[in-house]
Amino acid sequence: MTREPLFIASGFSSPAVTPELAGSKATELWHMAKLGLDVPPAFVLPTTLCAGANAGEGAALAAVENALAKGIAWLEERTGRRFGDSRAPLLVSARSGAAVSMPGMLQTVLDIGLNEESVHGLIRLNGNPRLAFDSWRRLIQSHAEVVGGLPAARFDQALAEMVKGEQVEGEAELDSEALERLATAYRDLALRAGHAVPDDPRRQLAQAARAVFQSWQSPRAVEYRRLNRISDDGGTAITVQAMVFGNSGPRSGAGVIFSRNPATGADEPYLDFLFDAQGEDVVSGRRTPVDASRLQARLPEVARRLIDGVKLIERTRHDAQDVEFTVEEGHLYFLQTRSAKRTPLAALSLAVAMVHEGLIDRPTALARLAAFDLSALAVSRFADNAAPAAEAISAAPGVASGRVAFSSARAKELAQDGAPVILVRPDTSTEDVAGFAVASGILTTVGGRTAHAAVVARQLGKVCLVGCRALAIDETRAEATIAGTPLREGDWLSLDGDVGTVVLGKRNIVSRPPEELAEVERWRSTAGMSPAAACGGN
Repeated sequence: MTREPLFIASGFSSPAVTPELAGSKATELWHMAKLGLDVPPAFVLPTTLCAGANAGEGAALAAVENALAKGIAWLEERTGRRFGDSRAPLLVSARSGAAVSMPGMLQTVLDIGLNEESVHGLIRLNGNPRLAFDSWRRLIQSHAEVVGGLPAARFDQALAEMVKGEQVEGEAELDSEALERLATAYRDLALRAGHAVPDDPRRQLAQAARAVFQSWQSPRAVEYRRLNRISDDGGTAITVQAMVFGNSGPRSGAGVIFSRNPATGADEPYLDFLFDAQGEDVVSGRRTPVDASRLQARLPEVARRLIDGVKLIERTRHDAQDVEFTVEEGHLYFLQTRSAKRTPLAALSLAVAMVHEGLIDRPTALARLAAFDLSALAVSRFADNAAPAAEAISAAPGVASGRVAFSSARAKELAQDGAPVILVRPDTSTEDVAGFAVASGILTTVGGRTAHAAVVARQLGKVCLVGCRALAIDETRAEATIAGTPLREGDWLSLDGDVGTVVLGKRNIVSRPPEELAEVERWRSTAGMSPAAACGGN
């Protein structure tokens, strides 16, 4: 891929690549490319177009149209492929990117450019019919959900029926013929529901861009900005990027890696990865990924370059990083980086550790901790021992005991009565951000530690357990079972995020201040010193 990865196709003369203009996603792509990391080429529709496009202003809509045309021509030149071509098609993604990162709150559409002709062009290009039809069915679903507003459940049901009919365990085991039939079923489903996915790739892209801009105003995005005190002014940029394919086979995949543990602050990689998958499979929370050991065993050189790259980004950005990446046939591509969302306890641990390492100074550490009420921080544990009913994957540490709610709306009702709440959901969907805000803990049947919603839960300081295989939820009846034991709304449930266990019933909690707190208090007592004297370790 090219080392000149970014072009602001805006109709404006400013070449500046800043979060305020290009969004945080594109700005960090630019920085990663400057570090020598492999980044697929992209162009950007800047934040300055968002408000006008959403208001339907003629000048803004014309600027978007011109920007897309200029940007696609630029990508075609750099990749040697043609948008919608029947022999060497260019496929792109349209990704949101606000000035301040909002994980999973805004929209993305992948695999744009596929239709009945270009899907066969993709087969001619790489000789992989499974990849082509898998990508096509993904585009149809993504476009229908993001642009058409169709619920994911309709497509999930069609997929489940296909998996059952083919007698395989999951979508990763469907062959190319089954995926071709699934893509056709998806198109028919979308059409019956009133949304026709355009055959024209340029219309696909134009509609996707409009929907990504409009996602700035979605209820979950508005609620996230309210919870995190982010201004509603401005808007999102759109990064249109050449696709790389993690769904290319057993030496491919997609993942998310944190340079340090965002739950505890420990200096250790924190990685979720899915083989033969695209990035949305990981961050959506709909599938349960594998950890670093599986990637290391199958693709050791990729794992080494990934760790080296992530540590390089951390050193140059002077903060723990959350990095999204794709592996295509053993080739590693970096797709996004941002400062890692972390638990309040991890924020404290990271600040102290990075001062000791000389990565940041004390004033910087104190500034990062200013948003937290350190006096309220505590290391908590259960006062008693109890036999666990089930195990799960810990996405955020700590302990929580509360009454079960099976929806965000019900969680808010229980919380208004003064009860602590455990939100129990099939997966960690960002649609549930309002429920996260009032819950003490979150438990899901599927998902990984790096799903966007798990990232949000950590940032809010909530105990979060995901991938609980013993949990089965019946949403229509608002009830569940854990290892066969009935669980109803309002029942007490206890989560231990430190060891990843679930206990039925109510448990008492004891707490103590974190060890690092005393050191930070000493820093604060010397805050009147000169910056030079306040820097460094103890």
